[in-house]
Amino acid sequence: MGRSIAIVEDEPLIRANYVEALNRFGYETRGYGSRQEASSAFAMRLPELVIIDIGLGDEPEGGFDLCRELRAKSATLPIIFLTARDSDFDVISGLRLGADDYLSKDTSLHQLAARIAALFRRIESLKVPASSETVIEHGPLKLESERMRITWNHEEIPLTVTEFWMVHTLVRFPGHVKNRDQLMREAELVVDDATITSHIKRIRKKFIAVAPEFDAIETVHGVGYRWKP
Repeated sequence: MGRSIAIVEDEPLIRANYVEALNRFGYETRGYGSRQEASSAFAMRLPELVIIDIGLGDEPEGGFDLCRELRAKSATLPIIFLTARDSDFDVISGLRLGADDYLSKDTSLHQLAARIAALFRRIESLKVPASSETVIEHGPLKLESERMRITWNHEEIPLTVTEFWMVHTLVRFPGHVKNRDQLMREAELVVDDATITSHIKRIRKKFIAVAPEFDAIETVHGVGYRWKP
């Protein structure tokens, strides 16, 4: 049986089309027409990935609210926004709430499937044992790849899948500048510079919440980012 995916979309025909298409790609897909319906189902059992529209019925921000609920339940559950709302404000809002990806509804089904596969691949690749990089430590930072867990002075940092992979990319080569193209390639993202910047800001904010003095991620203006050695 394929991995379980939930799609939360209030338009019945659109929802049915996505469910049918993703099932053809080999996933076990269920559709939900409202935030309340999805919340009730997720209280019983979380799927392995969730795709959310922003406007849900009479709740214009229902998808954002659902994303908040899901992030409270799981820091690593892959979440994708799939919506007709593609303004910079909405994209940044979705990413700040902890979504791993944000796609417009004019995205092709094959591109959507590729993004889903990339998120699952990232999770699986970090479970591969017997690597010299299974545990990476730099000062107060400890990164455990198999558990997808990062701590700072023994306090866990609740990162999403995408955020974890971006930190992993930087920490593997401390002092080396990673430009935005490299971060996108290694984190398997296809986004613009502003979206990468939003992810980095959110990562910093999470570290600072645990350690106000945190400054390990350095911006190299006009180039990219690096983890201070």
